[in-house]
Amino acid sequence: MNTSNKPVTQFVCNLCGASNRLAASELDRESSSCTGCGSSVRTRALMLVLSMELFGVKLALSEFPRVKSLRGLGVTDANQYASQLAGKLDYRNTFYDREPRFDLANPPEHELGQFDFIIASEILEHVPPPVERAFQNAAQLLKPNGVLILTVPYSLEASMREHYPDLHQFGFAAVGDEQVLINRSRAGKIQVFEQPVFHASGNDPSLEMREFTEKDLRVLLCDAGFRDVKIWAEPHAPFGIVHSEPCSLPIAARKGDFAFSRESAREVVEEWRGVKQKHAAEMNRLLRSYWFRLGRKMGLY
Repeated sequence: MNTSNKPVTQFVCNLCGASNRLAASELDRESSSCTGCGSSVRTRALMLVLSMELFGVKLALSEFPRVKSLRGLGVTDANQYASQLAGKLDYRNTFYDREPRFDLANPPEHELGQFDFIIASEILEHVPPPVERAFQNAAQLLKPNGVLILTVPYSLEASMREHYPDLHQFGFAAVGDEQVLINRSRAGKIQVFEQPVFHASGNDPSLEMREFTEKDLRVLLCDAGFRDVKIWAEPHAPFGIVHSEPCSLPIAARKGDFAFSRESAREVVEEWRGVKQKHAAEMNRLLRSYWFRLGRKMGLY
């Protein structure tokens, strides 16, 4: 694409490390904007928030320290970052609509209180009502100092729109050229809803159950037991994270202060990163030496 007459953004993807150069207008929430892994602003922002919430430092995924004592759960996470997280932390990825399945509305009892972090990106708008149950279960799945990192499409309107508040037994039918949703409520009432909205999700589209607002998200999270709710609106251009809208931003909801404090984590990680950078610089210097390269070839070191 010719970007000669457009503002250009250069960044290094914090998921795969690829260098990118593209028109700033292409950095929207969902569009693929990394030539290496196809990540979007949303997925890169998720990992930046996770880095800050766990370690207090803006790390690329490759820079995450290997800390297997940190246990995490992904609910339909993108493989762009899920596989790397599994190598760094005690983390597993699940799905709400296919195996390995994890239902936030009805989690296994033995998993309660087991996780340091949960990532739920573009999931909670698809959970059947009452959605309050999913937020409450997320809080109960976390350890006392755990954090929920989530994204959902949301607006700055006054109140949330619940599309199907009485959803119970439902299905879809074709009427002419259109699809309708038919529901039988718990009271036995038959309801018909025209023009249901679906979002792309894997191989099958997922039904949009509601439209959140920022105000109602804060209320839902606080009522579920989260003490600290932060909306991460700050851009970070070096990672290609530039938010084009003031809504649908990543959110971090904490039950309490992290046991391994952000300040302590920052000191450890920055020291580790400094050592790594010094090591890389020394190796680059040595690799320019003929005798060092000869010694490596001969297996002397």
